[in-house]
Amino acid sequence: MSFALAQLASRCRQCNGTAALLRHAPQRQFHYSPAVLARKERKIPAPTKKQLAIKERKRAKKLKKNIYENEKMTLADAISVLRAVEVASPESTYELVVKTEMGKGTTIPKGRYNLPRETKEQSKDRILVFAEGRQAEEAKKAGADIVGGPELVEGIINGRHQATLFLCSRSLIRGITPRLGRVLGPRGLMPSERRGTVTDDIAGFIRRLKGTSEWKGDKEGTIRQPIAKMHFPVTDVVKNVRYFMNVVKRATGNIRDPKAETNKKETSQKPTQAITRVLLSSRQGPSIQIADA
Repeated sequence: MSFALAQLASRCRQCNGTAALLRHAPQRQFHYSPAVLARKERKIPAPTKKQLAIKERKRAKKLKKNIYENEKMTLADAISVLRAVEVASPESTYELVVKTEMGKGTTIPKGRYNLPRETKEQSKDRILVFAEGRQAEEAKKAGADIVGGPELVEGIINGRHQATLFLCSRSLIRGITPRLGRVLGPRGLMPSERRGTVTDDIAGFIRRLKGTSEWKGDKEGTIRQPIAKMHFPVTDVVKNVRYFMNVVKRATGNIRDPKAETNKKETSQKPTQAITRVLLSSRQGPSIQIADA
């Protein structure tokens, strides 16, 4: 009995010794570091102007071209086609659509015109003028509907004084801008030197406006204008189109205005908006691209 107990005790001592050795044996330390931190970021070099130009040319080649790009007609042929389509509607109207490029910093094209033969009776502008003294008297004689000084501001804000055109003399513009800028600015009616509605020659400006109408493009640079009636002779339609295209080309800088030749600063600062497409259409007819516009 004592022999068996002695064997068990010896075995336990061996086990204990082994366990002690394992406890005191040196262990290898493992360190963990995230793979993302160890990975080096690769800097992508910025493309040069030449590389960007090559990339843009490749992208332009891949774009689908308009299937109607090469389908163009002369103005006379387009008029003949639309007259044939609208043969049962002599009171239908020709519509001229001019598409221009709108780059960064370019303003919406607009201006005034007086067609050789009008399509409808022109609506008369109601003109309000901020002027005093001699300028106010000249404005009344020229045909202004409302003439006065800063006292008109309150009536405009309240809606008592309604007008489609606002003019102002240079001496009064600073006094009315703080209050009227918020009211007339969003409507595009605020007098400004850039538009020519802030001037000391108010009477001359009003005389030039008589018998004219305003045209204006949209935010995309597209100008839409009724240009003639179907019962007009072909020569009258052609005259209206040619006249309106000359007006648009002057306003977009494609033709230099002979009247502005004297002021070189204004002509040099005015950017050119390229005319990309000219279309003639009618109510029931197709839109025909004009080749000789």
